[in-house]
Order: sequence, then structure tokens, then C-alpha cells
Amino acid sequence: MGKGKYRRVFHQPAKYGFVELFKYKEKICAVSKHTQDEVLELLYELIRHIDFFDENSISAEALQKAWTLVKDVDAKDLLFVALTIEMGGLLWTGDKQLRMGLDSLGFDAFFLPADDVG
Repeated sequence: MGKGKYRRVFHQPAKYGFVELFKYKEKICAVSKHTQDEVLELLYELIRHIDFFDENSISAEALQKAWTLVKDVDAKDLLFVALTIEMGGLLWTGDKQLRMGLDSLGFDAFFLPADDVG
């Protein structure tokens, strides 16, 4: 994967991605054995280096394509899929049901870390 696509995967999530970071902070604390304050500080440092994509600038065409894909799979992932389509990037998700559902509809723009292939 070229450096340009790598940047699109990691550096331009939708603003909702910001919320997702905090959704899992307790799990991050438990797994990392860091305090909540330490995790919040690390998350702050992380988001300082991320350019969040304004989901209001996603085209109607990308939103429509994404809706067609996610409506019967997992509608809450609309913006993530739409942004992937808009940017021509790759979707990084640990949601196997979403991945399988989208794959069955012909969507194959996934980022799969080496330890997650299969």
C-alpha cells in the first residue's frame, strides 16, 4: 500500500472517530494498566496529531453508495464507509460482521493488519 493511502487510513477519520476513542477508554485502561488520567493524556497527544475530516464535506454520492452498503449490515458505520469511499482509502475495522457484510456486497477496501488477515 502506498504512503498516500496509508495517510488516508490513519490521518483523516470522521469526527465521530474522535468519540470512538473515548468510548473505549475504560477498556484501554484495563488492557494497558494505565490510569484513566494517563490514558486521557495519551489520547490527547494522539488527537493533536490527527486531522479529523469534516463529515459535512462528504459528497452526496459517497453517502448514497455507503448507505446502500451499510443499511442492512450496520447503519451506524455509514460515515466511516462513506469517508472511505470519498477518500479512496481503506476501512480499518475490527467488526467482523461489518467486514463480512460489506464484503458480500462487493466492498473490499479494507485495511487488514498482518495479524488480522483471515
